[in-house]
Amino acid sequence: MSKHDRVLLAHGSGGVMSAELIAGFVRAFSSAQSAASGGVGGLSAVPSTSLPAPSPTPLNDQAILPASGKRLAFTTDSYVISPIFFPGGDIGKLAVCGTVNDLAMGGARPLYMSVSFIIEEGFLMSELDLIVASMASEAAGAGVAIVTGDTKVVEKGKGDGIFINTTGIGVVEDGIDLGPENIKEGDKVLVSGTIGDHGTAALLARGDFKIEADINSDCAPLHELSADIIAAGGASVRTMRDATRGGVATILNELIEESTLGMTVREASIPVRDSVQGACELLGFEPVYLANEGKLVAIVGPEVAEDVLVAMQANPLGKDAALIGEIIAKPAGMVLLETTIGGRRILGKLSGQLLPRIC
Repeated sequence: MSKHDRVLLAHGSGGVMSAELIAGFVRAFSSAQSAASGGVGGLSAVPSTSLPAPSPTPLNDQAILPASGKRLAFTTDSYVISPIFFPGGDIGKLAVCGTVNDLAMGGARPLYMSVSFIIEEGFLMSELDLIVASMASEAAGAGVAIVTGDTKVVEKGKGDGIFINTTGIGVVEDGIDLGPENIKEGDKVLVSGTIGDHGTAALLARGDFKIEADINSDCAPLHELSADIIAAGGASVRTMRDATRGGVATILNELIEESTLGMTVREASIPVRDSVQGACELLGFEPVYLANEGKLVAIVGPEVAEDVLVAMQANPLGKDAALIGEIIAKPAGMVLLETTIGGRRILGKLSGQLLPRIC
């Protein structure tokens, strides 16, 4: 049971409280699936022989599903960002890129998307046209077809402009098997570029702070970069995750928390733009906890780390990629940060609410 009697903004932060909320969902859905007399995912009317079971990775951003000799990646997401237009993107671009990236982190080639809109009465048609055009452009650039969807309109005051829900499907080629369970001692931790760009850009675009900075969101589709990583590292690529809500720090903890291994990360090696660092110092934030929408974390075997890093840096979306840490034996399930002043401290998950409505 939850420790709270109401849902709080912090439950959507991507940090500790989000994990607690999602754990409740997983328990409920798992119980329903186990109780179903025949079928998968609680579909008791479907004979168990007709649908093979999915891979047991409920906390990944995608499910890998077997289908007629192929492996499909399946994901869903909702986008509620405020403001809906921000430096470097808009809610439409974000929805397509976020869906593509969730598929790509499972090693999938994105193929199809559904898009559903919840629009508040009075929303400007000119802004809706811009959002739809942005989605069409991003989908075409990523080679993804938007094949179905839905639209609902709610009364004025019962929404907040526009919310978008997406579902994505992709195909995972044979030989690709990504997941935190593959991580081994000695593996290297890489990040694909400067962190905190999206969270800082969206925050400053709200106009709540009198801070002027030339910071754009890093919102971008990462499927080609992830393909480059797999091509360079092969079976020695253990896992990948895009560092969205909760930032790089939270993602690193999620990757290692169920493991018998630990992780050490060098603060000096983590790439951060000077403008983002400056804004964070003014606002009292740490860049490692800020959302990204065009950056990924990859854990790879030490024998391929240099090749993977070179491949990442050859891609425009990975030009600032860096090797930031290693997998260690102990302390198990914990991330240690080697600070710039020579000390060590625990780098935990985001606790509480940092920036609501960031994606």
